[in-house]
Amino acid sequence: MVLRWLLLLLILPLSGYAAGFSLEDTQGKTHRLADYRGKWVLVNFWATWCPPCVTEIPELSSLHNAHKDNDLVVIGIAMDSGSSKKVVDFAKARGISYPVVMGNQEIAAQIGEMEVLPTSYLYAPNGEQVSYQPGEVTRESIEAYIKSKKFN
Repeated sequence: MVLRWLLLLLILPLSGYAAGFSLEDTQGKTHRLADYRGKWVLVNFWATWCPPCVTEIPELSSLHNAHKDNDLVVIGIAMDSGSSKKVVDFAKARGISYPVVMGNQEIAAQIGEMEVLPTSYLYAPNGEQVSYQPGEVTRESIEAYIKSKKFN
């Protein structure tokens, strides 16, 4: 029995399974990966000063709006330094409809490596991290990826 648990502990980190994250958004709501079991979760690192990040915001809002009540949510992590008011005002002006979290290195460490902005991580409905995408994503690319998988 002990050997079985040791093998499981060695295999889990290699499998891409996320132990989970806990993120508080700018509205004070906490988002945990476990809260979204049964749904796809796209975590997107971005910044207000990042042109490709700003370009993908409408795609992510469209994706979130189309799926949030059924099978997918988007969570944005703003890697801006300074006041959260600047990010909140920016999000409101750009029509960001998904939760926005003020990011830092501790928060990023809960998700994974981030070398460029934007960077997105996709979690399957079972909580497994299944995709990592440095650079821009589109609604179409995320929906096509999900459709190709058999997690649902």
